Formats: sequence, structure tokens, C-alpha cells
Amino acid sequence: MANIKQYIEESFNELVHKVTWPTWSELQSSAIVVLVASVIFSLIIFVMDYLFGINVSYDETGKAADVLWKGVLGLYYSIVGAI
Repeated sequence: MANIKQYIEESFNELVHKVTWPTWSELQSSAIVVLVASVIFSLIIFVMDYLFGINVSYDETGKAADVLWKGVLGLYYSIVGAI
């Protein structure tokens, strides 16, 4: 039991006195960087999804529904007659 108490005291001491915590402005700038990077990655994934035709919806019979743009793969499949 003494080892657990010593471990908790040492952990608390290290967190309070040895860890360098970011300032509020550093934290805000890091959060903005993460937000911008997340938006950029989500836009890249959206564009890839749209271009490769994963957005194609199917009707009850399993045939691709009539959509405006099926993506690059959808265009290729419509040319070769796979869909």
C-alpha cells in the first residue's frame, strides 16, 4: 500500500513541478492548426469519394440509380457496360 501512495505522490509532484504545460495562446494556436488540418483532410477525402464514384446510390433491384455524376469509375463502367 505504501508503494501505491508513493507512486501517486511522485506522479502528482512530477505533473505539478516538472511538466511544461502550454500557455492558453499556444493551446489555441495548436487547436486551430488541428481544425484546419482536419477540414483539409475531410475535403480531400470528400473529393476522392466523389471522383471515384463511391457516392453512387443503388435502387431496389441493385442497379445504380440515375445520378448526375458517378465518378471516374462510374464513367468507365458505363463505357465498358459493366453497370
